[in-house]
Amino acid sequence: MNPMIKSNEYFEGKVRSLAFENQDGPATVGVMLPGDYTFGTSTPETMRVISGLLQVKLPGADRFADYGPGSSFSVAAGTSFDLKVPVASAYLCFYS
Repeated sequence: MNPMIKSNEYFEGKVRSLAFENQDGPATVGVMLPGDYTFGTSTPETMRVISGLLQVKLPGADRFADYGPGSSFSVAAGTSFDLKVPVASAYLCFYS
């Protein structure tokens, strides 16, 4: 396998990631600067927090939940979720 690395930038450069393919499928690793963001999904996603803190409002939820280093959450395809990022944070996202 010859993995390709693609650079992505969102929200005026406040969110940046590197996309790659591994034995488990497509993934991204990235960083988010403090801010409020809404992301849409086209495939199911599982996001793992590497460092920092993500405050996440998942589809159907009425409040934000905190996810710190080592924790993860999943989002179904065709939905969107809101993030509040109080400190610079790093993540790893798997797509299925």
